[in-house]
Amino acid sequence: MTIYNLGSINIDHVYRVPHLPAPGETLSALNYTQGLGGKGANQSVAAARAGAHCLHIGAVGPASDWVLIALERYGVDLSYVAQLEVATGHAIINVDPGAENAIVIYPGANRALSPAMAAAALAGAAAGDTLLLQNETTAQAEAAALAASKGLRVIYSAAPFDISAVRAVLPHVSLLVMNEIEAEQLRSELGRLPDCDCVITRGARGAEWISANLEPLFVPAFAVTPVDTTGAGDTFIGTLAAGLDRGLDRAAAMRRASAASAIQVTRPGAAPAIPLATEVDEFLQSH
Repeated sequence: MTIYNLGSINIDHVYRVPHLPAPGETLSALNYTQGLGGKGANQSVAAARAGAHCLHIGAVGPASDWVLIALERYGVDLSYVAQLEVATGHAIINVDPGAENAIVIYPGANRALSPAMAAAALAGAAAGDTLLLQNETTAQAEAAALAASKGLRVIYSAAPFDISAVRAVLPHVSLLVMNEIEAEQLRSELGRLPDCDCVITRGARGAEWISANLEPLFVPAFAVTPVDTTGAGDTFIGTLAAGLDRGLDRAAAMRRASAASAIQVTRPGAAPAIPLATEVDEFLQSH
């Protein structure tokens, strides 16, 4: 099976700061690093490192060859990543000593994707494959509708939260993934959670799978000391998608996703911190 991920590709600029800046405040950073990021790229890396064949659908701008090289090294299939004239998306990430972060994103080439580009990538998709989506690109609704019509599992990360985007994609979704803030935003807009299966991540308090047809499933988080929480949710989602793609039941897939994100937050960075499947195996054996 194949996981198709219509997702963002960003360059992360990560600043270690003594505390998250207040409005009008100027801070001197304690450290600076640059690396691969974006919700889409992070999820693709997580799925690939978890053992899935992950084909990324996305775009970068000029002078971004190192970004593509990094994705390839992580095992991501870049057959449908376009190189455009629009600048590659990037994120400014502030991380405080408690590993909390504040992020500003410039979408760039991620917002230049067309429905035709997504359709071309999904031409070879078949029932049983998976489509991953987030809210950092264009063409989500068109891709979701096409994927659902082909019998794909559609996993949608409703982040950054945008109710108009959610409403457009929701009719085609198999599994909706949100953190608890996004879940409350959706409840506020719709008056309830939608009828599709939902996974709500709660950080250090675990994650819950809510289904109209199955008993609620809660998976606790593993106790670790975090260094950087950037990309933890993406690691969870990509690993969860890979587990379901492998045929794991939802409890086993959720547990692997929880373990992968627990490992990831103990390391600095987003994509570079995502563990291999063998590392997750070892972690689970000792926990």
